[in-house]
Amino acid sequence: GQAELTVRCSKSRRTYSIVRPDHTMICLQNRTVNTRAPVQTTAAAPRPIRVGNARLSTLARAEAQKVATGVVFEPMTAAKAELATLEKVQESTQSFARVGYHPECEAAVNEQINIELNVSYIYQALFAYFDRDNVALPGMAKYFKEGSLEERGHAEMLMEYQNRRGGRVALKNILMPEMEFNNAEKGEALYAMELALSLEKLNFSKLRELHAVGSKHEDASMTDFIEGGLLDEQIASVKRVSEYVSQLRRVGKGLGVYHFDKSLA
Repeated sequence: GQAELTVRCSKSRRTYSIVRPDHTMICLQNRTVNTRAPVQTTAAAPRPIRVGNARLSTLARAEAQKVATGVVFEPMTAAKAELATLEKVQESTQSFARVGYHPECEAAVNEQINIELNVSYIYQALFAYFDRDNVALPGMAKYFKEGSLEERGHAEMLMEYQNRRGGRVALKNILMPEMEFNNAEKGEALYAMELALSLEKLNFSKLRELHAVGSKHEDASMTDFIEGGLLDEQIASVKRVSEYVSQLRRVGKGLGVYHFDKSLA
């Protein structure tokens, strides 16, 4: 473009000095300058951006410009990598929802599902035993029936979580539990409750192992799910069954079992 310039002449040396608006000077020797006509100049190149005393490269200058204008994230550009992975997904065998879910975490969740279902199955057997007419402890039967439903509910929670993360639920075999729980030394009530306490503690240990797998792979979603939905409730179950064991040991095998059963009914 055109710029207003100041021209200074030195007759003795036939030297012309052109002073730009930014006070820089161009010296022209042995050349004729038309001081009446505007001088064609090229626009000055932008000065390098400085950070402290360091000059920035072109790439760094572009990044600095992003910060200056507030553009720090380009979603369409960032999403291209994910779009490329979706093209490879087979609808019948793979999940669109899977993101950051390690195969070891998926396998560990399936293992915990199997544990919860096994415990639920044992509690079903205990419910059936105490509901017999020749055992007739309805409070114990009610307690173990509710416990079975609770453990199955935990298994269903884990199945739903597996599907949310894009994993695949893989159910495994469930072993046939014992069906007779009479114990001549302790009596059926104390024996059954000590068995339940052992199962609750085992379940808690397995949940901690599941949490460790999530922590190993830095899966914040998985660890948060286990902490918020399973671990606290499991601790409460261990405490409750521990109290029942203490009470049954105190009352013995006689009439005290009848009164304890009434408290559960």
